[in-house]
Amino acid sequence: MANILNTLVHLLNILAYGFTLYYASFILRIPFLENKFKDFDPGQFKYLTIWNVILQAVFFLICVLNDCFGTNAVNPKKRPFVRKLKDSFHASLGFPIAMFVGIIFWILMFVDRELVLPKAIDPYFPWWLNHLMHTMIMVTTVLEMIVAPRQYPKRSRGLTILVSFMLMYLVWIHVIYFKSGFWVYPVMEVLTLPLRIVFIVSLLVVCIVLYFVGETLDNYLWGKKCVAVTESVDPDLKT
Repeated sequence: MANILNTLVHLLNILAYGFTLYYASFILRIPFLENKFKDFDPGQFKYLTIWNVILQAVFFLICVLNDCFGTNAVNPKKRPFVRKLKDSFHASLGFPIAMFVGIIFWILMFVDRELVLPKAIDPYFPWWLNHLMHTMIMVTTVLEMIVAPRQYPKRSRGLTILVSFMLMYLVWIHVIYFKSGFWVYPVMEVLTLPLRIVFIVSLLVVCIVLYFVGETLDNYLWGKKCVAVTESVDPDLKT
């Protein structure tokens, strides 16, 4: 029964994030932003938020595949490929990116919403879409951490995947800036170059810290149940 419930929740999450991606890509229109980025406009794919929505949709699709063809055992003798993929994906990208997007967004909203979501956008950007993108992502990734076990990859591998993704996105927003003449995020426009560098480095540090938060939380929730797992049994595991 628990396995069926997990699969249903995973399917609901796929539908929710699939709808979010569809609405943001094909229905959401913000005229003044379209005019602002008229020289080069990748649409919603400018934003880390939408890339995170894609990551979450892919992750929960992998969860469904694991439910059907893999295993959710706490300590399987041999993890199928889909289980290894699920564990590594959630550890390296699913949890830290979701928490990063949600936490940084709401902190900036609290400090000054004009730095991240100007009030001028409100007539075009539904409140429920905002919560799907910036609140639900944290809820679903934490719930997945609580209800399903995972075995973290080697720390060096997990951090390499995470940092590589963030650096690729950093390159992407600079490409958009040089092609359009505008920063994707208003906060970047009010910072001098030195402060912008400090800001970017600080965000990368926060993202890395969130990886360790996820690792620590997972160890707290599941560590004692996985004591029989050692690197000698599965070389993909951290020590």
